[in-house]
Amino acid sequence: MSDWLISLEGTEAGHRLALILAVSAAFLHAVFGALQKGRHDPWLSRGAIDASYGIMAAPFALFVVPWPEPHLWPILAGAFLIHVVYKVLQGLAYTRGAYTVVYPVVRGTGPFFAVIGAHIIFGEVFTPVQWLGIAVLMAGIFGLAVYNYLYLVQDRATLGPALAFAVATGTFVALYTTYDAYGIRSTADPFTFLAWFFFIDGLAMPPYALWRYMRMDEPPSPGPLALRGIVGGFIAFASFGSIMLATRLDKVGEAAVLRETSTVFAALIGWLVLKETVGPRRIALMTLIAAGAVIVEMGG
Repeated sequence: MSDWLISLEGTEAGHRLALILAVSAAFLHAVFGALQKGRHDPWLSRGAIDASYGIMAAPFALFVVPWPEPHLWPILAGAFLIHVVYKVLQGLAYTRGAYTVVYPVVRGTGPFFAVIGAHIIFGEVFTPVQWLGIAVLMAGIFGLAVYNYLYLVQDRATLGPALAFAVATGTFVALYTTYDAYGIRSTADPFTFLAWFFFIDGLAMPPYALWRYMRMDEPPSPGPLALRGIVGGFIAFASFGSIMLATRLDKVGEAAVLRETSTVFAALIGWLVLKETVGPRRIALMTLIAAGAVIVEMGG
């Protein structure tokens, strides 16, 4: 499969596959975020998810894919550190603000910086039409966040810090997107990077989550938490794996922008699953987000 994937790099078929992978990652990332923000403590959910995908990735990393080349080890170490900071910031945001407010800010901050990073690192250039699409998409995302902020009822007391952490998280989204793209392009076999990334990335959060769990007066039942972790682990493979492969096949900036349509899916999940309020104005803003993504794709 690796040879087939590599053969598609820089081709029209590769571009189409990258598009499918990026949009798929958008939907799955929204589901992933909702799992972490759901009824369990976000830190516990994150720990259960990371433990699950770390355990699932271990046999592939150790026995299936080729071992990382010497130059890949420091790259994997850098990815580990970046993702740890990202997860901490995301957890701080999710424990202080409503999902439908925090998530759009996180995702809205990322595309602009990701496109700039892709230009600096990979020499990618966006057309004026594509920049218009980014502006439309970001206007929709931040408009959604502002609308949610104005009409939010719960979590208002901690919303200021939540938004600050959300902006910081979005910055790290852009950082890990470009850095992971660099990493997956630095190895002959992209699945080597993926397997070892998930294996190593699953080591950090579970110990803290376990420590937090043991200190709770009324810890949740371990069964549902473990189930959430297993489901989240599979979703993480599909979501993060898809966007990483998309950045190997095609432009990093375009993949990063298309993934931010996850905000549309997140709003729908917040409404249908988390029972957060959604109205016609928010639907219009979600349409604006989708339109911005279409403009970016058509303007390339």
